[in-house]
Amino acid sequence: MTETRLSFTDHNRPFFGLKTVYPVVSRRAGGVSVGINLNQNNACNWACEYCQVPDLVRGKAAPTDLDQLERELNFLLDAVTQETFLETYVPVELRYLKDIAFSGNGEPTSSDQFSGAMDIALRALEQRPPLHSVKIITITNGSHVQEPAVLRALENSTKHGGELWFKIDRGSSEDIWQANQIHLSLGQIQHRLATIAPHCPTWIQTCMTTRDGVAPSTEEVQRYLDFIRHIKDAQIPIKGILLYTLARLSLQPGGTRLGAVSGTWFADLAEKIEDLGVPVVTV
Repeated sequence: MTETRLSFTDHNRPFFGLKTVYPVVSRRAGGVSVGINLNQNNACNWACEYCQVPDLVRGKAAPTDLDQLERELNFLLDAVTQETFLETYVPVELRYLKDIAFSGNGEPTSSDQFSGAMDIALRALEQRPPLHSVKIITITNGSHVQEPAVLRALENSTKHGGELWFKIDRGSSEDIWQANQIHLSLGQIQHRLATIAPHCPTWIQTCMTTRDGVAPSTEEVQRYLDFIRHIKDAQIPIKGILLYTLARLSLQPGGTRLGAVSGTWFADLAEKIEDLGVPVVTV
């Protein structure tokens, strides 16, 4: 594509012809985020209704050329820290490199090379002392966190302020199926969260949307709050909730039915979560 200024509403992946990495300005990070895409085949084991990946398919990540990833990551890190790049592509208030994020076009931990890719990201930051404050973020649905290689990689990410953003959008199996198109019990989700949270600082990431202009019902919200309360009561050491709504259109079937919740509704939910004694960051 023709490179244009980065924005919250445009997270198109191709940039400078790069295949494995891409820059975005991130609401959640509050600045520039360098994304690593280990799912170039647009494959994921979930199919979240709000997902903005085009032509999403079910499956796991295809092999990634790690040599190419290392070259492209080094190139992009050097580029995004140059004043000319920031002035050309980034709004003035967001001209800070905040993190390297394993996100991309599917579940990153489904890649057999996730651990190797994490080593590359750590090495790239260690080689650049001015970037020692840059975090490594892994955005995940939690489906592979119990695997030894993934767990080790996530533990290693803490060398650079690593954080895990663990997707929990709803509070019942039925609601999860509606939002994420996956059959999971709350017990399975809680077990995965309890497995990883002691090893890597973990936020629960929650997306709330309208459907046909209608926000989630009072009953649906209460089921979600009950699950968050249950997680807190189980003393799973989460840092809090990252609560967000749509900024870009879903590219999934039926995605045009989804929209952003109102600011008032959003603030009301955030207050209810805080009333549970759980910190909330709204983005």
